[in-house]
Amino acid sequence: AGIGTASADLGGGVVVGAIIAVNAFGDVLDPSTRRIIAGARAPDLLKKPGFLEKPGLSESPGSPFADTLAVMKGFVGKTIMRFARGGENTVIGVVATNAKLNKEEITKVAQMADDGLARAVRPAHTMFDGDTLFALSTGDKTADVNIVGAYAAEVVASAIVNAVRFAQPAGGLPSAASLGIEIGGKL
Repeated sequence: AGIGTASADLGGGVVVGAIIAVNAFGDVLDPSTRRIIAGARAPDLLKKPGFLEKPGLSESPGSPFADTLAVMKGFVGKTIMRFARGGENTVIGVVATNAKLNKEEITKVAQMADDGLARAVRPAHTMFDGDTLFALSTGDKTADVNIVGAYAAEVVASAIVNAVRFAQPAGGLPSAASLGIEIGGKL
């Protein structure tokens, strides 16, 4: 999908932000609607009326996307999974805050930020992905690690959605915008 950023002002001058590179194996979802906004496209055969009762397409009417989870558990998906190779997909990024956090606290922020990845990418952390988030603390502002971590997850999910929202078609593949996919009420 591309590169996305997002940040949140936590008050008192404390900010948490994320920059994420998105090339996920699975589907990218808009957490506000739970609709697939990027992912594997459904083959035309599966779109034909009556071909299969529930072929594993996205629940979104008119969606061009296959639902990766549904496809994975079917015969075709299980066959594909046996032959698939890892290392070609990943979601990787950095979460940064100007809060003063020690090593244990910033590690907790990284762990909590990872929840944002799971909100926006389904499935996350497969053997085909290198999904990884790093976190760093650069400032001297006082902040509760729980608040920083909670909002770190929010900005990670938003950055992933923004990567899809602002991506352009490349390598013969369409972008969400070129497919007319609505994201968070925006085209």
